[in-house]
Amino acid sequence: MRYSSDELFEVAKNIKLIIFDVDGVLTDGGLYFTDDGRELKKFNSKDGLGLSWLAKTDITVAIITGRNSPIVAERMKALKINHVYQGRMNKLETYHNLLSALQLNASQVAYVGDDAIDVPIMKEVILPVAVADAHKSAKDVAKWVTSNKGGCGAGREVCDLLMEAQDKLIDTDKLHQ
Repeated sequence: MRYSSDELFEVAKNIKLIIFDVDGVLTDGGLYFTDDGRELKKFNSKDGLGLSWLAKTDITVAIITGRNSPIVAERMKALKINHVYQGRMNKLETYHNLLSALQLNASQVAYVGDDAIDVPIMKEVILPVAVADAHKSAKDVAKWVTSNKGGCGAGREVCDLLMEAQDKLIDTDKLHQ
C-alpha cells in the first residue's frame, strides 16, 4: 500500500540515508555502446544537481548498482557522492554492511529502485521508492512511485522531497549572489 501525501512527508522527515540504483533510476536504463565497445550512459543534469545538493546536507547519499562502470565512478565523484558500490548483484548484503558502518537502521533509510534486483532492499527500508517506469516487481513493493521516469528527473523528485520534508531546500536566491 502506498503512503498518502501526509504519511510520505512524515516518513521523509526521518530519512538519514538515501540509496539509489543507477541503471533505470539515475539513467534511462539504456545500454549504449560505441563501435569500439566503449559504454555510454545518459545522466539527467537535474538529478545530478539534486544529488549534489542533498549530499551537502546531513542526509547520506549512497549508490548500490549491479553493474561496474567507470562512467558511474566518475559521475559520482563529480557529484561528491562517497558511498558508491558497484558490481553488487547481492545488493542486500551491501545494504546491511552500509547500515552497520553508518550505525543506522531501516527506519532511517529510503531506497530508489526500478527492477527485481532492488526488491529485497525495498522490502526492508521505511521508504521504498520506484521510478515511474519501474518494473511491476519494484512498483508492487514501493510506498511511493515518482512521477518522472528513471533518468528523467526521478532522482531529483526524491531529493526535493527529502530536502523539503527536512527543511533543507537550497535557497536559490543565495546561489546568484
